[in-house]
Amino acid sequence: MRTYSRWLHHPTSSLLALGFLVLAVPLLSRYALGWSHPFGYLSDLAIGSLLLVALHQRAWLLTLPLLLGWSLFTLGTVELVSAVGRMPEPSDLEYLGDPQFVSHSTQGGGLSHPWIALGLAGSLGLYLLLRWRQPARTRRPLALAWLLVPLLLLGAHAVYQYRTPSEASQWMQFNLPHKLLAESLSAAQLHLEDWQAGGKPASPPDISPFNQLDLSGTPLLADPGKARNVLIITLEGIPGAYLAASRQAIGSRYDESLMPRLSQWAERGMLTPDYVLHSHQTIRGLYAMLCGDYSKLDSGTPKGIELLNNPKRSDLCLPAQLRQHGFSTHYLQGAGLRFMAKDQIMPRMGFDKTLGRTWFKNKPYLEFPWGMDDKAFFEGALGYVKQLRQQKKPWMLTLLTVGTHQPYSAPADYLKRYPGAKQAAIAYLDDAVADFLTALEKQGVLKDTLVLVTSDESHGLENVRLASAWGFNLMLAPEQEKLPFIKDGVYGHVDLTASVLDYFALTVPEGIAGRSLLRSYTQGRSMMSYTNGLLRQHDGQGTFIECDFQQVCRRYASPGFIADRADYLGRFSGREARLVSQRAALLDQSLHNGLLDQQYQFANRERMLLKPKAGDDWADNLVGAQYLELPSGTQTTVTLKIRPVRMSAEGATLQLKTKEFDRDVALPIPQLPRLMPGKPLEVTFSFDNLDTRKAFSFHLLGQGRGAIEIVDFSVVSKPLETDLLAAQNEDDEALTR
Repeated sequence: MRTYSRWLHHPTSSLLALGFLVLAVPLLSRYALGWSHPFGYLSDLAIGSLLLVALHQRAWLLTLPLLLGWSLFTLGTVELVSAVGRMPEPSDLEYLGDPQFVSHSTQGGGLSHPWIALGLAGSLGLYLLLRWRQPARTRRPLALAWLLVPLLLLGAHAVYQYRTPSEASQWMQFNLPHKLLAESLSAAQLHLEDWQAGGKPASPPDISPFNQLDLSGTPLLADPGKARNVLIITLEGIPGAYLAASRQAIGSRYDESLMPRLSQWAERGMLTPDYVLHSHQTIRGLYAMLCGDYSKLDSGTPKGIELLNNPKRSDLCLPAQLRQHGFSTHYLQGAGLRFMAKDQIMPRMGFDKTLGRTWFKNKPYLEFPWGMDDKAFFEGALGYVKQLRQQKKPWMLTLLTVGTHQPYSAPADYLKRYPGAKQAAIAYLDDAVADFLTALEKQGVLKDTLVLVTSDESHGLENVRLASAWGFNLMLAPEQEKLPFIKDGVYGHVDLTASVLDYFALTVPEGIAGRSLLRSYTQGRSMMSYTNGLLRQHDGQGTFIECDFQQVCRRYASPGFIADRADYLGRFSGREARLVSQRAALLDQSLHNGLLDQQYQFANRERMLLKPKAGDDWADNLVGAQYLELPSGTQTTVTLKIRPVRMSAEGATLQLKTKEFDRDVALPIPQLPRLMPGKPLEVTFSFDNLDTRKAFSFHLLGQGRGAIEIVDFSVVSKPLETDLLAAQNEDDEALTR
């Protein structure tokens, strides 16, 4: 017993506990998660040994915050990869350390890997206990000479990466601190090259191969299509890897068959396997496919929201074009419409009717925070199609499911048959969409309707190359016998608008980019995508480039964009690599033409029934002002006007939150007074943006009995006065000094 007590007080005990926390837990977790890769283990050893040397027996004020932050980042990384199949980007640091991120991303299902949280918490608690029990006289930090060990490991990682680069996912090769360190070094290299070049900017790259309209191919149909209507079915987050014919076409080694019934339908239509999704996020995917333009390849304000201030560009979108040619246009989704302002964006694109969760009168089979489960959604959509077929005008209907969105929705019997909620939700969607297509066929819809089945984005797959950018396009047309079963060539969401207009032999207006799926091309084409933190470009001539967070780019020989494997040709960085990101930035050109003056109106005067208690910042949000970019050097003014409708005598409590990268941010927002019957609320406030705010969101929450009408929710950003901006910058510099 005395020996045990002596060991607890010995410095070695806390060293071993710290080593278990920063070395053993990440290494064992990597192995258990299936993230085994030599580079990854080397990265964990390097960062873990660095923490061990830097923190052992150091001051509490240094040790405790760093270990807590490191533990939260480690857990947040695991949850983010599990949820959306990507490693955190630098901007995600804004919320990875926030428990709200973990609680929201795992809503309804708890942590996806609770044992990692227990391992981190237990080993951290043990280390703190042993440190606390040790006498101060025995505390001796490790000599700084030991820093050579992590430095050598980091150097070995860099050398091996350079000599034998890997196509494995970022989380397989790096842990988060190492990733951030590598990115900082790359940024320093760029600054050095700029300094050596005398600050002379490089010539802007040519983007015409990416954003031009190309209808030079040979038409697959000699005459305009026989279909009278258009139905676009958009499946939330589904990658092309789930379709057997897509896997076979690109020779994919992924062999899990999660959507066998949709795969059977794919054998009856024209399937495009090499189909590229340009970005993450539903609103970006919808914009690209419905407006014939690249969605933004960064985290700036989505172009869909910018359409609200650009009627000229919105007139080019597919619904607006078809409406001009006599179609009635309709949009129906299973979720509420307010999130990301789809209640305003979709009508601006040209939809005559835009409907969401409140339209459905049929009872859902599941309670799901985002909206209708997929089976109930498609049953409701089938009734909507029946209504459309009764009218004389041709119609366009776009559908968007929601059940395969995190935290995933599936009945108990599906959950029993599959290892996790994600696989069960995908299988549930497979049955729902297959039943829907079968019902359409029985009703004769497929005889006079062009049906396109695709996805808004990809939730990715571990260990599947390019899965985060791998989409699919399944076309079911009345003249299927004249179309190939597999459509060769590289296509993407940017091509969908031109393809539908080309099918009907309608003029494709200037300003629409892309190729037509209804044409055969002998030449390759350029394509770009930004998913999973990687910027990817194909030149159409057999060269594929992939640039990572360090602005290090790798060249591969690849006939197409999506491929299971490709031959490595070498790497480059510096100014040449920056040309790739500059090309993406040019494609990102904002629809507000770079003006600092921005004005958005998010009120739609819809009467909204309040909940007795608002519990979720996302599902219960009453306004659609999400993921905005507020330029640096501007002042943003928000005006909020709310009118109570049928309000109880107790009134209602309102709260306005602001978030940046999904994490709460503190701004000078006044507390909203209690909303009382017959007394409208009006509040105006402003805040300054000395630095650019990206992925900035407003969340208006309300609870009470009754309904409200948002009369005004305007967000106006204007340049700060020069004198004021200079004074604020001087104050910031003084505080820094």
